[in-house]
Formats: sequence, structure tokens, C-alpha cells
Amino acid sequence: MEKVNNNPPTIGDRVIQGIRKDPRMVFLALVLIGLIVLMSILAPGRFLTVRNFKNMGFQMAEFGILAIGMSVVIMTGGINLSLVSSSMLGAIVGAYLMRALNQAGTMSDWSIILIGIASILTVSVLCGLVNGFFVAYVGVVPMLVTLGTQTVFNGISLNITRGSGISGFPKVFQKIGSGTLFDIPYTLLIYIVVILIAWYLVQKTPWGVHVYMVGGNEKATRYSGVNTKKVLTLVYVFSAVMAGIAGILMISRYNSAKADYGSSYTMMAIAATVLGGTDINGGSGKVWGTVMAVLILQVLSSGFNIIGINRNITDIVTGLILIAVLSINHFTSKEKIRKSK
Repeated sequence: MEKVNNNPPTIGDRVIQGIRKDPRMVFLALVLIGLIVLMSILAPGRFLTVRNFKNMGFQMAEFGILAIGMSVVIMTGGINLSLVSSSMLGAIVGAYLMRALNQAGTMSDWSIILIGIASILTVSVLCGLVNGFFVAYVGVVPMLVTLGTQTVFNGISLNITRGSGISGFPKVFQKIGSGTLFDIPYTLLIYIVVILIAWYLVQKTPWGVHVYMVGGNEKATRYSGVNTKKVLTLVYVFSAVMAGIAGILMISRYNSAKADYGSSYTMMAIAATVLGGTDINGGSGKVWGTVMAVLILQVLSSGFNIIGINRNITDIVTGLILIAVLSINHFTSKEKIRKSK
């Protein structure tokens, strides 16, 4: 007689079931495995090492968190071009405050760090509210709004720093971006927590359902009684909070804050979102798809770096991947529409 398993499925079981049910996730998993095998062959004894995977863990967290912030915005049919600039603005304000308090020497290191992190997240929320207000309540196109705020946020950051870096934090703060627990980077552990929270919010809450509904048809969603303005505002606040967390990890890892840190992450976050299966027009997408795409791009970047391929070539390849995926999605959508008719 077959034994019946009455135990509820774990998060890991649900992830595996989701991958099996979604052909795109299977495809991404195969691409990831193929890339790992390829890089292992091209860089024997250098790619498949604990040191390399630890370095990937340090770098991937900030990129992955930014990609999650971008993906939720794109699920609504919008985009957040100010993602990195808001991240750095919050980080610079927090860094400036931490340096001043540290130099004053009147508070403990942990008190300074907590105040710094709180200030970073507060600035991030304000940036998200600004974007959300203009998109949801004024009705300006998201691309134009965030392009404008990107310039504003970056300009404020440059005026604060005068183009130089801000350093002089408590030494404990650096451990957030460079420390490990049982040889696992703190940044990677933080990233895993962020993934689980984002997955729950998007997949398991009414707000997450409304995000997909707004992306599918904002007008119909509004007529159904959903406060679409509130949903959109919270989407941009969520994206900005993700940017703030990534900013904390970045300035901790670099032990300084500068306006141009993470400048390439905006395009990479969009690429990871689209590669992960989120429709650029909104209405569909999964957090796990974005996470898988981040892994693929990180393996690609780390592998190229080990092999000795120029960093600019990595950017070119990422851009080509983005164009290819968008093109495939476009023709696939046209074919579905043709068949439905």
C-alpha cells in the first residue's frame, strides 16, 4: 500500500513544483546549468571554486535586489529608470549622516548604523512616493517621470558629494557587505530573505493580485473597484525600498558612497526582468523568474571576468540578450494573437 505524505509542502517543494509547471522556468534552469558547465570547461579549476561562488554571492545580492524592484514595476506596465540613482541618493544621505555622527564620537557604532540605515530607507521611500505620485495621480508616463527623477536624484547626489566619495563609517558597518556567516556572505543571506518577502507579497497577497491586474488592464481594474492609484504608488515605493536595501549593501561593500556606484545595474535589472519572463507590457511575471535570470547574468559576468574577457563585452552581451528576448516575446505575442483570431 502506497504511503500517503500528509506533511505540507515546504517552500523548496513549491519552488520545484513551480519550475516544473512553467516551461520558461525549465528553460532558464537549463540555460543556467549549460552556462555553468561551459564556464567550468573554459576556466577549469577557477570557475567551480568556493572562492568564486562566494564572490558571486557578494556581487549578486545588490544586483538581484534591484532586479526584483524593477520587475514589480514592469509587472504593472511601467518602468523605473531612477532605480539606481534613488539607491545612491539614499545611500549618500545615510553615508553623510553616519560619517558626521562617527566623527562626533558621541554615539555607539550600532546606534550610528541604525540611524544611517533608517535614513537611507526613509530617503528611498520619499523617492518612491515622488515617482508614484506623478505616475499614479498626475498620470505622466512612467518612463518620462523616472527619467526626470533619475536626473534630479543624481544631481542632488553630485551636489552633496561634489563628485567624490563619502567614507568614514563605523568599522562594523563594513561587515554587512563583506562579512560571512558559516562562510556564506551576509549579503547573500539578506538577498534570500528579500526574495522570500517579495515572492510572498507578489504571489500571496491582494496587493500582488492587483499589481498583475493593473498591468493587464488598468482601466478595467479601476472600474472593478480597486484603488489603482494606491496600488501603483505602493509599487514605486516597493521598488525604491529595494533600491535602498541594495544601496546599503553597496556602500557597505565598497566602504564608501559615490553617485556613480552601480551605474550599469539599471540596464542589467531590466534585462534580468525580461529574461525572467516578465512581460515588458505588464500583466505577467514571477519573482522566481527574475531570480533565475539574475543567476544566469551573474554566472555570465563572473565567467567572462575569470576568462579575461573585457567588461565592456559583458555589457554588449547583456544588451544583445535583452534585445533578443524582447524580439522573441514580441513575435510570440503576435503569433498568439493571430491564433486566437
